[in-house]
Amino acid sequence: MYIRELSVSGYRNLNATTLSFENKVNLFLGENAQGKTNLMEALYLLAFAKSHRTTRDRELITWGENFARVHGNITKRLSSISLDIQLSTRGKKAKLNGLEQSRLSEYIGAMNVVMFAPEDLNLVKGGPKIRRRFIDMEIGQISNVYLYQLSQYNRILKQRNQLLKETARKQEKKVPVLYDVLTEQLAAAAAEVVQRRLSFIDQLQHWASPLHEDISRQLEQLRIEYVPSAHVSLGSDLSTLESSYVNAFQEKQEQEIRRGLTLIGPHREDLAIYVNDRDIQTYGSQGQQRTAALSLKLAEIELITDVTEDPPILLLDDVLSELDDFRQSHLLNTIQGKVQTFVTTTNTTGIDHETLKHAKTFHVNDGEIFTN
Repeated sequence: MYIRELSVSGYRNLNATTLSFENKVNLFLGENAQGKTNLMEALYLLAFAKSHRTTRDRELITWGENFARVHGNITKRLSSISLDIQLSTRGKKAKLNGLEQSRLSEYIGAMNVVMFAPEDLNLVKGGPKIRRRFIDMEIGQISNVYLYQLSQYNRILKQRNQLLKETARKQEKKVPVLYDVLTEQLAAAAAEVVQRRLSFIDQLQHWASPLHEDISRQLEQLRIEYVPSAHVSLGSDLSTLESSYVNAFQEKQEQEIRRGLTLIGPHREDLAIYVNDRDIQTYGSQGQQRTAALSLKLAEIELITDVTEDPPILLLDDVLSELDDFRQSHLLNTIQGKVQTFVTTTNTTGIDHETLKHAKTFHVNDGEIFTN
């Protein structure tokens, strides 16, 4: 998979432009705050219909304008497609081959993207929310059914939290009848979400483990585990998973009613990362944490390629300068000739690699993007 052409207008500080790309490495050079990351964000938006930097779509529209558009033409293994995101003060439209998609779950997955930016190093050392988002976004790319299941879970969760909040405010000791109904519905929805997450983590482990071993020069073994809030395990059927969450909710009932909040479930679960059986989120060095983050990102590429039979597009936003020479070389060697890659950097000093020497180079200055 690769993107042949990208058009942007009214987007952040970028001048209206249409760019053509090579199915190899596309390098964007420029000083900080010139628009390089805005371009990467536009590519990410085209894939996910949302920014990776803000939840407010209005921030994506050029100051003083009322409309922004990002359009791309994509070549896939068996077809060519066009994607279109339109943002306005009235909302957002996502179009696939010219047809507006009523559900984003029907749009996401048409263009598969793996992004690696400096903040992704927090994937290992950051909080659980970052890892949950990583899991959800990556599964969503390969399973639009999962996105629907997750949205159903969040809808029921919102209703249940509202009921718990009202019960706590009124200091009622007896739970409303609706509580049991919503709890059963939430347990069923949680079972579907967690079953898919467990399977994904198992697949990710399969790809990440050998990659990490290579990057660490055979010195480290990587292990990743899902950390649930109920007694669940890989291979369990939906009925077993649902029963586990029902039991877990029952155990937490008094606490939840007292605090007015759902205390367990997929929205509070996490991913544990071990190197040589040590939890590197707590005990790992910065180098180990960066190696693990790199391994997970490279594993994403392999996993998506394996499932879709089409390699994703890789976005490297100012990340090469964050990696030492060895990790830099390993990353560039791994992607060379395999995936279309977009790289942003202020300069290429210290990055001596054939991959960048043969890249198509763009320059970014004050929102203008141009080639040599």
